[in-house]
Amino acid sequence: MKKIIKTDKAPAPIGPYNQAVMHGNTLYTSGQIAIDPTNGELVLDNIEVETNLVMQNLKAVLEAADMDFENIVKTSIFLSDMGKFSQVNAIYAQYFNEETAPARETVQVACLPKNVNIEISCVAIK
Repeated sequence: MKKIIKTDKAPAPIGPYNQAVMHGNTLYTSGQIAIDPTNGELVLDNIEVETNLVMQNLKAVLEAADMDFENIVKTSIFLSDMGKFSQVNAIYAQYFNEETAPARETVQVACLPKNVNIEISCVAIK
């Protein structure tokens, strides 16, 4: 049976979906973008700030499921501009131990929700 994971420490969904769904011991998160959960505003100052907020939003969802970044087994990163990959990668790396980092894909897309520059989702196991 699936369990819906919700927290007010991450942005509320902007459509017909949930922040995350737990099925058994596996957590599937929806993609997180740079929305400040305290006021619902987009934060698009620069790619580093945007990426950090996305990671903080993921952290909040993980914590709502009693998990942390060590539980993540797979991430998906969607970028509007692959030219920003190195900046994104530098921020992303701060959240993981390189030796136990999850599997990952990073793809460039034509457009993301609300015209953000990055969206990240993950799969985590308890």
